[in-house]
Amino acid sequence: MLDLLSDHTFRTVFLGTAGIGAVSGAVGCFAYLRRQSLIGDVVAHSSLLGIMVFFLISYLVTGEGNKSLFVLIPGALVAGTAALLLTRWIIAETRLKPDSGLGVMLAIFFGSGILLLRWVQRATPNIPGKRGLENYLFGMAAAMTESDLWMIGGLGLFSILLMLLVWKEFKVFTFDPVFTQSLGLNTNWLDTLLLMMMVIGIVIGIQSVGVVLMIALLVTPASSARQWTGSLGAMVMLAAGFGAFCGGMGSLISFRWSNMPTGPVIVLVATSVFLFSLIFAPGRGLVYRYARRKQMAREARLEHQLDIDVGENQTGGMG
Repeated sequence: MLDLLSDHTFRTVFLGTAGIGAVSGAVGCFAYLRRQSLIGDVVAHSSLLGIMVFFLISYLVTGEGNKSLFVLIPGALVAGTAALLLTRWIIAETRLKPDSGLGVMLAIFFGSGILLLRWVQRATPNIPGKRGLENYLFGMAAAMTESDLWMIGGLGLFSILLMLLVWKEFKVFTFDPVFTQSLGLNTNWLDTLLLMMMVIGIVIGIQSVGVVLMIALLVTPASSARQWTGSLGAMVMLAAGFGAFCGGMGSLISFRWSNMPTGPVIVLVATSVFLFSLIFAPGRGLVYRYARRKQMAREARLEHQLDIDVGENQTGGMG
């Protein structure tokens, strides 16, 4: 581990994926509690269209496609936000249900992104800088640079600071939107801020985990943390810790065995943490619930036997 940390490339990827996991895990708690996991899926898949459009814009401006996160992340932010705003407008103006509207936007944006990706790959003449664009589907953490790390850190810090500044309002709005409105708070703005925070938490990880698997890093750490606590504050901190652990451990495993892709490994580590939490978490885990059911059954049998003994004693006394 110490030898790996002395390697500049591994250190950059390790810090980047751990930071992505921490931000995504913390933000994912609100998506999990508000049952908006599908929104995260839409944002992740829609970001591919923004990546391709901004890549092509950079090609038209400079004559060579730029794959820097400083160019592509803004495109992902624009596309993810546009998908959510269009979904909100369609739901308000038509009779489509929210899940149907989200499904339509996912298909349109992701399909358009795939179309542009395939066109760029097969374009004649060749577009300089196009090599590696397909890695945004499943991630390529090894391509992360120090400047990318600063970009990820800045956006992640902004998202966390936004959460802390509006913590009380977010907390009330997450559990009781009607009560939030009765307090005079603007629920539309709160919903928009939450969605913005979620978009940032998703798009910063598209290079490392990919647009297809990013939803797992958003929801899985939050689902794991929920098994251990009933407090929102503790859940957010646990989810951030789980996300950072999954990102860092996934990077370590993929660098230790170089033929293993980082993004899928991170998702598998997150899945392992979730399964462990689901089985062994106190209070909600399967082992605890099984032991609790056995204890209640044993207490019921003892109580039933006690009732029988009392009844027999009363009958014997009357005789």
